[in-house]
Amino acid sequence: MRIGLLTEGGHPYATGEAGLWCERLVHGLGQHQFDLYALGPTGTPPPARPLPLPPNARPVRTGDVAAPDDETVPSRIERAAFGDDRASRRAYGRRERRRFTEAFHALATGLCAEHDETSFATGLYALADLARERGGLPGALRSDDAVRTLETACRAPGARRTAAAAGLPDHLAFADHLERALRPLSLDWYEEEALGAVDLCHATAGGTTALPGLLAKRFFGTPLLVTEYGVQLRAHYLSPAVADRSAPLRGLLAALHGRLAAEIYGQAALLTPGNAHARRWQEKCGADRARIRTVHPGLAADRFAEVGEDEESGDPATLVWVGRVEPAKDLVALLHAFADLRARQPDARLRIVAVPTGEPCADTYLTHCKGFAAQLFPDEAPVAHAVGENPVTFEELGGPEAPTLEDTYASAAVVVLSSVVEGFPTSLVEAMFCARATVSTDVGAVVEVIGGTGLVVPPRNPRALADACLALLRDPERRHRLGAAARARALELFTVEQNLAAFRGIYLELLSHAPVRHRPGDGVPFAHPAEAHVPGSWTHQAVTAGTGAPDA
Repeated sequence: MRIGLLTEGGHPYATGEAGLWCERLVHGLGQHQFDLYALGPTGTPPPARPLPLPPNARPVRTGDVAAPDDETVPSRIERAAFGDDRASRRAYGRRERRRFTEAFHALATGLCAEHDETSFATGLYALADLARERGGLPGALRSDDAVRTLETACRAPGARRTAAAAGLPDHLAFADHLERALRPLSLDWYEEEALGAVDLCHATAGGTTALPGLLAKRFFGTPLLVTEYGVQLRAHYLSPAVADRSAPLRGLLAALHGRLAAEIYGQAALLTPGNAHARRWQEKCGADRARIRTVHPGLAADRFAEVGEDEESGDPATLVWVGRVEPAKDLVALLHAFADLRARQPDARLRIVAVPTGEPCADTYLTHCKGFAAQLFPDEAPVAHAVGENPVTFEELGGPEAPTLEDTYASAAVVVLSSVVEGFPTSLVEAMFCARATVSTDVGAVVEVIGGTGLVVPPRNPRALADACLALLRDPERRHRLGAAARARALELFTVEQNLAAFRGIYLELLSHAPVRHRPGDGVPFAHPAEAHVPGSWTHQAVTAGTGAPDA
């Protein structure tokens, strides 16, 4: 089978969990041919360790959907104020402009109207047809024609209250965002030798990443499979950048991502969320429950085998937290909880091990947490002439104190997760592979992952977090029992092998239901009997006299 794998900055152009998952998928399903299509900035430097491609995979196309617009919003406001429409007139002729305006008006109406479930899709596909036939769509989406059409849709009767309240800066900012989101419509991927040649499109995320698969289904009838380990619509709602926008602009952006998600979910042959939490988001966006199949992410369990089989490892008084340092992880609540715990068990220690992200906001939040920890826990010394030591340490994964994840988890009696927002908790699964008892907040897919193998407390409740951690620190037998159960659960549900087995079956299932398409040069199945491909003559069989058996 020939798979068109659609990624956003993914394999083989980026590292991280998404890249590793794609790498395992391609390497693990060697019987299929993978054509790799990556959305992302074409100028991005390659990773320090490029991911090797197996013989069954080849990069086909890269689409630049992140290049900045050369015209700023303030300059477009000034141009719109003086009625300068020359840029839009150069993009299309009269017929194309009328065609674009009609398509864009349908799309904008679907975004602005309170109860209109069809206009968005109608406009989206009309724009895709125009881009495929005539090109020039990015310029048209940035034109004054587009802004005026958007303003008309926002002011029309039946429009949402937030859309009606939008002003010119909101319209320009939204048009800019819309142009970026719809750049996949202008890619040169929709040809017979590109996506037209694949048997299945597998999008490794929803939203913009799945748009090429949506168009491949429209143009060629190619079935679409969408895998979401983090729901794009949810990520949009939680994005800090969105919170700084005006209320009308936030409403328009939410409508865009919501309508796009609903269309992708409605057209996909199958959705494979990574957990039940993501599945519930998809169902609320209109996805058909019968076309949803939960497939948990697969993690490499072998690297944690030695730690998981060593029941004696770990400091019985040490708590470990591992993850990206950001406000959603609520390290402040964790520090409050540890202060409560340490008042009742003075020998307890807390290791906060940060996974490097390279984001400036992570450094700011980490500095804040370090300062808060210094206030809560002044350096302590056992005697008057000894050097003090803080019971809370901040370390970086890969550093001298925490060279590997295995070493980090091996030092823990209990692994803690204190998040207020969480998708699929990878750190918890890694701790489970290491047979570590866990204490987690009830967010995202935590309960689904943990099952009954760890303690779960409400988020933003430091006292409950402290009580749960203290209960496990004071009960080694319970701690070891939960750790063993956690490891057995992780080995059953969250390994690479189970993930590959699931997608192996899904690919065959989707292909079995897809219509047969014959391409130039392909042989027609069953046009000749199977024995015609075997050397020798099978059409004449001389029957041995008296036995009825054919001659050898």
